Amino acid sequence: MNTKPIIQTSHLSKIYKTGTLETIALENISFEIQKGEFVAIMGPSGSGKSTLMHILGALDKPTTGIYLLDGKNVEKLTDDELAEIRNQKIGFIFQAYNLLPRTTALKNVILPMIYAGVPKEERMEKAKKYLNLVGLSDRMEHTSNQLSGGQQQRVAIARALSMNPAILLADEPTGNIASVQAEEIMAIFQKLNDDGHTIVMITHEHDIAQHAKRIIHIRDGKIIEDGNGHKQKKIPACAGR
Repeated sequence: MNTKPIIQTSHLSKIYKTGTLETIALENISFEIQKGEFVAIMGPSGSGKSTLMHILGALDKPTTGIYLLDGKNVEKLTDDELAEIRNQKIGFIFQAYNLLPRTTALKNVILPMIYAGVPKEERMEKAKKYLNLVGLSDRMEHTSNQLSGGQQQRVAIARALSMNPAILLADEPTGNIASVQAEEIMAIFQKLNDDGHTIVMITHEHDIAQHAKRIIHIRDGKIIEDGNGHKQKKIPACAGR
């Protein structure tokens, strides 16, 4: 049985320099995430959690330390290899959705598959499958600006799933939506995790973090608690339908 972590960080630090001024965003961060985990990285504004998310998403590199993604040292990868990892291995879900506003939900989900060269018939099939999975089978032809915030975030989740990524990285995924819709989004995440998806979620909201199976607390660029085995908040099966 392969128990190699899908994410492994060892003594990660990130220092930003402005002239002679140094700002330590992350300091000596070490943890592992196994395939199939649902982890929330929680901390207040300015704690370093977004910097950590950028490193985990291969959008930035640490100043010191090692980051292994699915066994590969990210720092040693070329720009082309990094781009491939971001397209194939990681599904990004952002607070701002990042959808094209006057484009249908279906086309928003199809777009990354076009860039990746997925055949037309296959990408249409996948887009419909994942929009159905997130409960938007009746909204596929609606444009983004005709959808509520919660529905737009569902489209963003379907888009992230379209490339069958190894990891879903969600950065404050409920930050722009009402609490009822936030619960529906978390119900989708829990279902995806139950189906075997690895999810890493950044949040500053305690209630949202409770939906994960593990919470890593970060403050002032350091891990202050890694809460394996906390009691997960459960959502009724009917939520989000």
